[in-house]
This record gives sequence, C-alpha cells and structure tokens, in this order.
Amino acid sequence: MQTSSRRDFLKASLLGVAGLALYSGEVERHWIDVENRDITLRGLAADFEGMRIVQLSDIHMDYYTEPFFLRRVVERINQLKPDAVFLTGDYVTSGQWADSVAHEAAWECAGILKGLKCKSVHAVLGNHDVTVGSAIVESAFRTNGINILRNSFLPIERGSGRFWLAGLDDPVVGHPDLNATIPNMIRNRRDEPLVLLCHAPDYATHIQSQEAGQAVDLMLSGHTHGGQIRLPLIGALVLPPMGKRFVQGWFQLGRMGLYVNRGIGTIGVPFRLDCPPELTLFTLRANA
Repeated sequence: MQTSSRRDFLKASLLGVAGLALYSGEVERHWIDVENRDITLRGLAADFEGMRIVQLSDIHMDYYTEPFFLRRVVERINQLKPDAVFLTGDYVTSGQWADSVAHEAAWECAGILKGLKCKSVHAVLGNHDVTVGSAIVESAFRTNGINILRNSFLPIERGSGRFWLAGLDDPVVGHPDLNATIPNMIRNRRDEPLVLLCHAPDYATHIQSQEAGQAVDLMLSGHTHGGQIRLPLIGALVLPPMGKRFVQGWFQLGRMGLYVNRGIGTIGVPFRLDCPPELTLFTLRANA
C-alpha cells in the first residue's frame, strides 16, 4: 500500500471512530426509547385492567447522567401519565469520586425525581446505592416522597382489587431476605398476584429455587444496562456480576415473568451503542 493510501485509510478510520464516539456519546446516550408491553397477571382483579406502570432504572446520576437528561426523562414519564412508577436501582455510581460527591448526587437525583406527577412511586436499591451508603440514598428518596422497599412489601389497591408489590435489598452487595420480603401472609393469595422489584436479574434463578419465590408472578430488574455497548455478531461487550444470563427484555421463567430494563444511565464510559436508554411502559391486563 502506498504511503498516501495508508494516510487516507488512517484518516478515514479515525474519522469513523470519532463519528461513532460522537454518536454513541451524545446522540444514542440521550435518546429515550419507550418500550410498551402488556402484562397479564394471573388472578389480577378487573379493577386493574389498563393500569399503566412505568419502570425506570439505572440512572447513575452525575456519572455520567446529566441533570438536564434526567429532567427530560421525568418530563417524558409525565407525558405517559402512569398510575405508578417503579424504580429498580442504581441512582448513583460508587467508586468514582469521594463518597460525599455520590451523596450529593443522590439528593440531586431524588430532587429531580420529585418532579414526577405520579403519586405512587416505589423503589429498590442497586449495588452502587448500597456501596455508596443505603441510609444516605434512602434518606434522600424518602425526603422527596419516594418510597424505598428494602426487604419489604406493600399492597397496591384499586377499587376492590389488590396486588402485592415487594422489594428486595440488592443481591450483589446487599442483604436480600426473601422470606421477609415475601412472607407467608402474601404468598399465593387468591386473585392477589405478586410483583417483585429486584435490581439484579440473575438472582431470579435463586428466587425460583425458594418457596417464597414460587409466589412471584412478575419480577422487574435493571442492572445490566442491556449491555450498554453492543456490537454486531458479538453482542454486549461487558456485563456485570449477576447480570450475565438475563440481559434485556422479557423472559418467561415458568410461572414467573421477568423483565430486564436497559436503564437510562451509563457506567465505565459515557457511551451507548445499539442499546439506547429505556423507559418501559407496562399496561396491566386482567385475566379474561
């Protein structure tokens, strides 16, 4: 290859790489993809027919999610007019700066999420939240009107109908207690299905092996970012512990349905490729 040809090839290659970096860092990373999915829950009361639930996950405030982008996400959620919003962890990022910076990010994140017009907002913690400090993140969220479920549960009621919402502590670095989260009193109740929020999706395998886990009808997770950077024929380049088996989208695991949200933030590098940020809009359907 002649010298001029080599130079032209290198220039074209560098321009291609620069263009791809610009696209993945500024365009796709800020592109909000709304995934719509109808969910039929066994025994769900007719009162819940058409109920709209938005799942938001993996914000990673300030590293690298900017305040303007989270505000845009909140605005988009408000446009969807959900009846409930479920948050599935990692609102901050651990190990990048001093803990005090992550603590400030938790309060900033919660303050922006306070702009959600939906009154029913419930959340679980992710591995980064627990590492930064569960008490700090919980305090920030609860002060701003967001309920944190940590090995706990509550009823979601509509008309004369009811289903149960349970939330586990993070399985990666936290202390999940499945029996406390799903006690006997809420297991397998007639016409009262159970929805579980759990940050790490691969924990579903353990959940299914436990008696308490047999009562779960739907599990919502995040953690994987869908792979964040996905290459043709290769797929995700990097996946986190407990996020390697169930990477994104819907999985039917016997009786239990599992949905893995791609999240809106990034980790490691501020890029997304073939894996845009996601909001999931679930519409509940009662059994015919």
